[in-house]
Amino acid sequence: MRKTLIALMFAAALPTVAMAMPGDAGPMGPMDGPRHGGQMHDKGPFSQLDLSREQRQQIRHIMGEQRHEQRELVDKYLAKLSPADQKAMKDEMEARHQKVDAQIRGLLKPEQQKEFDAIQKKQAERRAEWAEFKAWKAQQPQKAQ
Repeated sequence: MRKTLIALMFAAALPTVAMAMPGDAGPMGPMDGPRHGGQMHDKGPFSQLDLSREQRQQIRHIMGEQRHEQRELVDKYLAKLSPADQKAMKDEMEARHQKVDAQIRGLLKPEQQKEFDAIQKKQAERRAEWAEFKAWKAQQPQKAQ
């Protein structure tokens, strides 16, 4: 059960790591997908289907829903773990995330590292704001009573 849960959490974290990669995506070429203002990758999984713009948008929407549902599933099973196991799992995931960030940063040129650091800082601020909002939202029903 734990191995499955860890595998699910790792799978859920992979898109985050992939999205954090600036510039070149490696063997697949530059990151010129929808998030970067260009068309989908030339070597993407749907590139040979000659999709219309509307079809690409619909596929993007379906995949977004799938990621959201996967996250809900992981959260459901994560809630069943003891608080100690939850903390251990989150700590391990954070350590892996930091390791990947360090590896990516090591591949970058100095000017790219500065931009990467700025992106990381902005993401940390957004996570802190989100955590603050969630804490505020959790207190709202208590105040209404």
